[in-house]
Amino acid sequence: MIPGLIAVAVVVLLVLLVGGLYNRLVTLRNRYKNAFAQIDVQLKRRYDLIPNLVEVAKGYIKHERGTLEAVIAARNQAASANTRAAANPGDPAAMQGLIGAESQLGGALGRLFALAEAYPDLKANQNMMQLTEEMTSTENKIAFARQAFNDAVTSYNTGREVFPAVVFAGMFGFAPAELFEISNVAEREAPKVSF
Repeated sequence: MIPGLIAVAVVVLLVLLVGGLYNRLVTLRNRYKNAFAQIDVQLKRRYDLIPNLVEVAKGYIKHERGTLEAVIAARNQAASANTRAAANPGDPAAMQGLIGAESQLGGALGRLFALAEAYPDLKANQNMMQLTEEMTSTENKIAFARQAFNDAVTSYNTGREVFPAVVFAGMFGFAPAELFEISNVAEREAPKVSF
């Protein structure tokens, strides 16, 4: 009878251990998904600001149509990549697509802001100054949201890679999550938005 009780106790402890590991992994996964949702909010805010910025600049930068069109195209591509990444923030392919699209958008915005430096009337425009301030604020919020997301992903990946969770993580479908980091050093710089 004692060997039977010991066997039952071992099985119960094993079930509790596996259940606890599973619940911890679910909690960590939900944290990084929530952290990505915060990035998503700020990216959508940025995507909404860009057309307004382009409209204000359009009146002053008539001869630079290509730059304005490049900004809008990059914005649309980034918004589409963001939608794919938001559907599954743990998908490495979706995150890489978003990182690439955001890099292109950052480059296009950088060219727009550099070009706007040559137009003093545009720099002095009240709407442009207000949009610039909002864009700067949004860029800061995006940076903080990315940091929170990367912290949550790191906690999740660490949680799924330590023993004994590593034994069960793959079995339960907990794949590694991708960090939201920019690989090109030049692209790490936020677009300059001072006028």
